[in-house]
Amino acid sequence: MATADQVKALVKSHAEGDNSRFYTVALQVAAGAARNGQNRFAQDLRDLVDSLRVQENSRRVTPVVSVAQPRGELAQLLTVSYPDLVLADLVLEQSVRARLDRVLLEQRQGDRLRSHGYLPMRRLLLTGPPGTGKTMSAHVLAGELRLPLFQVRLDGLITKFMGETAAKLRLIFDALSETRGVYLFDEIDALAGERGSSNDVGEIRRVLNSFLQFLEMDQSDSLIVAATNHPHLLDRAIFRRFDTVIDYPLPSPEIARQVVRNRLANVPVGRLEWSKLSAEIEGLSHGEIAIASDLAAKEVILSGAKQVTTASLRAALRERRGHVS
Repeated sequence: MATADQVKALVKSHAEGDNSRFYTVALQVAAGAARNGQNRFAQDLRDLVDSLRVQENSRRVTPVVSVAQPRGELAQLLTVSYPDLVLADLVLEQSVRARLDRVLLEQRQGDRLRSHGYLPMRRLLLTGPPGTGKTMSAHVLAGELRLPLFQVRLDGLITKFMGETAAKLRLIFDALSETRGVYLFDEIDALAGERGSSNDVGEIRRVLNSFLQFLEMDQSDSLIVAATNHPHLLDRAIFRRFDTVIDYPLPSPEIARQVVRNRLANVPVGRLEWSKLSAEIEGLSHGEIAIASDLAAKEVILSGAKQVTTASLRAALRERRGHVS
């Protein structure tokens, strides 16, 4: 059954109208019930959460955007999707979650802030190792705010003719003003590497300067999300152009356990000996842990085994660590 802390979290999230947090805690209660053999209750609770999410999404109205699909040259520069993810779908360190919560709050209360002469945060730089949730966070921001997600295709943006790259950047920033959305510049270090590096050339510096100027001049209502696995490669000036920089660390032991529990929620799980799993989990990202957990879950389904065991999960984690290495 639910712990005292979980009951308090359920009541607090309900009082604050934080549906995402409410659903997260409810799913944690369901996972705990499943581990204690209360499978029927766990499944009923998961079904209830899914039903409430569907009802909530049906009440949301997706705003009409002026461009449903990028056309012309923009089609070579942007891909668009309409994510339905919410913050509760991500397992993140509390510090990262709090920063994203703040961005969402300021976006939702943007008119209130503007009435006092302030602007909501809308330029985010996400840094951290691969697989820690940076790109997924852009999907969640779009899903929570019911906005389209436009992903910038760097392969179409960066050409051998740097003048063309600057012109294409202008097209993207024009689109930001015309169509409100979340615009994701993934692997931004390819575009905003440090000036003066040993392999730098004048044209590359000019492209970076253009990017910095476009960021500075942009007055749109769109969110700009830039992500990098290598923040040390970024030009120092880029950090000043963003409203906030959010660092995504590798998961703590507790977060790693939560990732495993969430991924194994739909299959029987034996009593896991975390002391034996910690060495295999340490150093892996959220994404790698999720892949290994999925592998262990599918093995139970396909082999007809009774449950995921410490040994089977440990083997899946070890296999994934070998791929990473």
